[in-house]
Amino acid sequence: MSEEMKAELQENETVETMADYEDHFDDANPWNRVMEYMENKTVLPLKVEGIVNGGVIVMVEGLRGFVPASRLSLTYIEDLETYLLKDIEVQVIEADQANNRLVLSAREILKEKEKKEREEKIASLKIGTVLTGTVETLQNYGAFVKLENGLSGLVHVSQISQKRVKTPADVLNVGDEVNVKVIGIKDGKVSLSMKALEEVKEEPVEKVVLPKSEEIGTNLGDLFKNLNL
Repeated sequence: MSEEMKAELQENETVETMADYEDHFDDANPWNRVMEYMENKTVLPLKVEGIVNGGVIVMVEGLRGFVPASRLSLTYIEDLETYLLKDIEVQVIEADQANNRLVLSAREILKEKEKKEREEKIASLKIGTVLTGTVETLQNYGAFVKLENGLSGLVHVSQISQKRVKTPADVLNVGDEVNVKVIGIKDGKVSLSMKALEEVKEEPVEKVVLPKSEEIGTNLGDLFKNLNL
């Protein structure tokens, strides 16, 4: 091989520098990866590897991560042991390499899913639909009812009955099962009515029987026949 060819090959070769090695080391650092996950709000499907006081343990890129119980669900968790080896979706919310602290949360993902599910249910709900529900709470202005499709709606005090109701607690109790009609949907809020399902009771009409015309006498004898003079 000529000297000119050797020189050309040397020019075309990629010269590895220390910077290249540093870039490689940065990519291999799991903390850099989890920092990217946090910045991009990446949803990570992980398995619960252990239960500790106040939360659960998951592994992310070989690092030990902690999910607090308060960020594991939208409701209170009675027994954390039920989450052992369970698959969950979480996001990184804190990554501190200096203190070896990695915290994750499922709460934001669950909130977003719940919001989308509610929007889909409301979109499919039609005014005039009759549903069965359970009274959840009572307020002075009305009763909140949990519907069979999972949505909640308000029965305003004026929509409880055709009869005048002073306060909902006068006629309803928490836990009562009621039939309601959807009368309004606005800004994600559902208005319901119980009154609309009540039968309208008509007042009884008193019948008056009039005597036949031939039975009505017009002479003086008819007028005075029952009088003793």
